[in-house]
Amino acid sequence: MASLVGGGDKYRDYLSDEELKNTKWRNGPPTYDVVDKLFEQERTHVWAEGSVEDKVQRLLKTWEMELVHKIDPNDMKSVDPTKFKKSVNGRKGLTPEEAIKLGGGYNTFLQTSLPENLRVYNPDDETFESSQNVFRSIFIRGFAIEVLHVYSGPPEIVYKFRHWGYMDGPFKGYVATGQLVELFGIGIFELEKESNKIVKAEFFFDRGELLGPLMKGGKNGESTSEMALLEASKCPFMK
Repeated sequence: MASLVGGGDKYRDYLSDEELKNTKWRNGPPTYDVVDKLFEQERTHVWAEGSVEDKVQRLLKTWEMELVHKIDPNDMKSVDPTKFKKSVNGRKGLTPEEAIKLGGGYNTFLQTSLPENLRVYNPDDETFESSQNVFRSIFIRGFAIEVLHVYSGPPEIVYKFRHWGYMDGPFKGYVATGQLVELFGIGIFELEKESNKIVKAEFFFDRGELLGPLMKGGKNGESTSEMALLEASKCPFMK
């Protein structure tokens, strides 16, 4: 698999000085010093530079950066904006424009068909700014991601990932526990052979692995019931 080009930081491409100036950002160019520190301290694998795993991890981090922080699909260099679609847990694929309209990042990953009264986090009620405020106030040290295993290479890349952080702040009235929160899943990138750009991204995971632990401390110090935690962590395929 060919490497991405365009400059960048230690783990992401397309963050060169020229790109920073000529890109339409949601809220200015992103910085990753805090989350990179968490990643380096607590990643479980250190991949050799240039290995397939290293390249997939860099592609994942670059793609995530572009999806969350770039407001114009035409500025996204890791994807083909005319063909790209992203889906989560078998839901309808979203175009870059649709993902941006939903608020990018957390709002696209936490889509659900649960009834609204059972949604501890309701992406339909959140904007990009509000969703970022919610999770940045929880994961003060950042919410890091790493590739654990690559099962197949391009043009279809199948990999296992780990997303993690520490609950250092409250969540929707639930008190902070300070505990590690981990989310594991499978990601699939389909690349166009000639351009080497992503045309399809699929993710499969249990959203309850993220939301359940955020309710563990209870509201106002009262422990959340085992039944409520079970409801929050049910497999999304059942809903």
